[in-house]
Amino acid sequence: MTKQSVSQGVAPGITQLVATVGSVIALAGGLRGLLSWWHECRAPACAPTSAGIDTAKDILAGLVAEQWREETVLRSLGDPEPMPLPWRATGRRELVDHPEIIAKGAVAFPGLPMHIRDMASGFRALPCRRLVILGGPGTGKTTLAVQLVLELLRTREPGERVPVLVSAARWDERAHPRMQDWLASFLAMDYPALRADALGPGIPEALAARGELLPVIDGLDELPEHARTDMLRALNRSMCENDQLILTCRTEQFAESVDELGDVLTAAAVIEPQPIDAVAAAGYLAACLPPVPRPAWSEVLESLRTGAAPALAQVTSTSLGLWLVRVTYIATRADPAPLLAYGRGSAAELHDHLCDELIPALVSTRPPANGTAQPFRPQHAWTPEQVDRWLTYLCRELSASEADTRDLAWWHLARYTRNWPVRWWSGIAVGAVACVVYTVLGGTPAVGAASGVLVMLVIVLATGSWFRETPGHVDFHLRRGLFNLVRVLPAGILVGALGAGIGWLTATPFQGPEIGMKAATEVGLLSGIGFVVVQGLIRWVERPATDASARSPRSTWRADRNLTAIRIGSGLAVGVIGAFIAWGFKFNPVASLVGGLVGLLFGLMLGSHHAWLAYNLTVPRLATRGSLPLRAMDFLDDAHRLGLLRTEGPYYQFRHVELQQHLARELAEKKSRHREPVPLS
Repeated sequence: MTKQSVSQGVAPGITQLVATVGSVIALAGGLRGLLSWWHECRAPACAPTSAGIDTAKDILAGLVAEQWREETVLRSLGDPEPMPLPWRATGRRELVDHPEIIAKGAVAFPGLPMHIRDMASGFRALPCRRLVILGGPGTGKTTLAVQLVLELLRTREPGERVPVLVSAARWDERAHPRMQDWLASFLAMDYPALRADALGPGIPEALAARGELLPVIDGLDELPEHARTDMLRALNRSMCENDQLILTCRTEQFAESVDELGDVLTAAAVIEPQPIDAVAAAGYLAACLPPVPRPAWSEVLESLRTGAAPALAQVTSTSLGLWLVRVTYIATRADPAPLLAYGRGSAAELHDHLCDELIPALVSTRPPANGTAQPFRPQHAWTPEQVDRWLTYLCRELSASEADTRDLAWWHLARYTRNWPVRWWSGIAVGAVACVVYTVLGGTPAVGAASGVLVMLVIVLATGSWFRETPGHVDFHLRRGLFNLVRVLPAGILVGALGAGIGWLTATPFQGPEIGMKAATEVGLLSGIGFVVVQGLIRWVERPATDASARSPRSTWRADRNLTAIRIGSGLAVGVIGAFIAWGFKFNPVASLVGGLVGLLFGLMLGSHHAWLAYNLTVPRLATRGSLPLRAMDFLDDAHRLGLLRTEGPYYQFRHVELQQHLARELAEKKSRHREPVPLS
C-alpha cells in the first residue's frame, strides 16, 4: 500500500470520525435542551411576589388614569367641573338588597360643585363597596362611572384596589363563568404592559384572583335580556364577601333582569338621578363658558335662574338636556340667542331645536381619530348632511316595522328593499362569467350559454331565502358533529351512487370499461364522501347567532362572515379534488374547471345562514340610492362612537329615543308637505 493510498484512507476516516463526534455532541446538546425544557415545564410556576403585585397595581392605575383622562377631555366630563346631577337611593324596594347589609343610613350623593369627591367618599363608606347606577336614557350613568374611576384613582391609598372600567358586552359568561377569569383575560388583552417579564408571570391572573381590582362594568342594558340575567347570576355566584363592584344599567332593563333572576345584586347600593335645579344648571353652563362669553349668554343664564325661560329650565333639569345645550351651543361657540327665544316657548319646541343641531355639532366637534381607535371618536369622516340623511332612512324603516320599532339589525337591511332586482342582477353577472369561462376554455358557445343560464337560474331561485335569514356562527362540538355526520349518510350514499353513474357514463364511451369502472369508483367515492363531509361539516358548525352568543353587532357580522368562509372553503376543497380526478382521467379541462366551480357553488348554497352574503348584495343598491353608504357597518359603528346610537346585544338602537322620535316627526312632516295639493291660481 502506497503512502498516498494510506493518506487517502486515513483522511476519510478522520473526517467520518469528526463528523460522528460532532453529531454526538449536537445530539447531546439537543437532548440537554429538551431535558431542560421538560424540567422547566414540570417545575411549578413562580408565584408573583407582593412587591411585584404592588408594582403591577401602580402601573395599572397609571394606565387606566391615562386612558380615561383622555376620554374625559374629549367628552368634557369634568371641564371645568362635573355636571351637578344629584343622586339618591332608588325608591324601588324590589331592586335593592336588605338595607342593613348595604349601609347604615340613607345612600345619597348630593349634587354639589365638587360632588364627585363626596360620591367617592360615599362609595368608600359602603361596607361592601358595591354600587349600581341606574337611570333613564341620557341621565349620565356612564359619565358618572368614568368620573368615579378617575376620582378613586386620584385619591387611591396604598394597597387600595385599582378601578378598571370595562363594557358589559365584552363578558361572555359561558366562556368565563367567573368574573375573576374574565377580568384576567380583559387585563391581559387591554393592558399588555402587565405581561412584562420584569413583573413576573401570571400578573393579570393574580390581580383578578386576589381581589386587587374594582371592576366598573358599564352598559349592562346593552346586553339582551337573558344575557343580562345570566350576568347578574354570574356576578352573585363569583363574588365573595370582600369583592367590590360598580355597575351601570338603565332602570327598566335592570328591573326586568332582577325580576327574571328572582334576586338582586347582593349587598349593592342602588342609586338613581334626581332633577337638576335651575340655579345649578345655570351655574354649570356659566362655568363651561369662556371668561368673556357672547353678550347674549348673560340674558340666557339670568332667564334660566329667574324662571323667565321655563322651557329652558325644564329641558336642563335632566343631564341629557343640559348636555344638549352644551354640545350644540357651547362646544360649537354658536350664538345662544335661539335658546332665549325657544326657552320662553314650549319645552317640546326647544327640545326639537336642540335635536336639529345635535348631529352637526357632534360631527364638527368630534373629528375622526388619528391612529388607534378611540371609543368616543369616529374612525371615518362623514358630513352632517350624510349622517342626518342616513339616520333618517334607518328611522323610517324602523317606524315602518310592525314587530319592533327600536332594534336595528345589520341583517335587517336586506329586508328594507325588494330583493328580486339584486338576485336577478347577481344571477346574470355570475351566469355571464360562467358562460364566458366555459366558452374561452374550449367549450361551444351554445353549451356555454346554456350553462350560464342554468347558473343564473340556480342563483336566482336559491338566494330567495337569504334575505330573510338571521346570522349564524361557528360552533365546533365533536359529539354533535358525529351525530350530524350520521344523519347525512343516507343522502351521501345516494349522491355517491349518482356520482358513480356519471363517472361511468362519462369515461366508458371514450376510454373503455376498465377506465369507466375506475372513474365510477373514484367519482362515486368523491361525490358521496364530499357530500357527507361538506353537508355534515355545515350542519356541525353552523348555529344561529342567538342573543346569548351575540355580544355586539360587529361580532355577529364577523361570525356570519367566518361561517360563510368555512362553507365556501369546504365546498371549494371538494370541487378542487373533483377537478384533479377529472384531470387525471384526461377529461376535458373544462370539465375539471366545472368540477371546481360546482363545488364552490355547492358550498356557497349550503346552510341556512346567509345574512352576510345578503347584506353585501343589498348595501350597494342602498348606496346607489343614497339611503346608506357603501361602508354601512363602518357608519353604524361611527354613529355609535359619536353617541347617536347604542348597542344592545347584536342590535343598534338610537341612544336617545327623543332623537329617533324627532327624526320620525321630521320625516312625516316632509311627506305631508309633498302630499299637499298645489293651490290653483
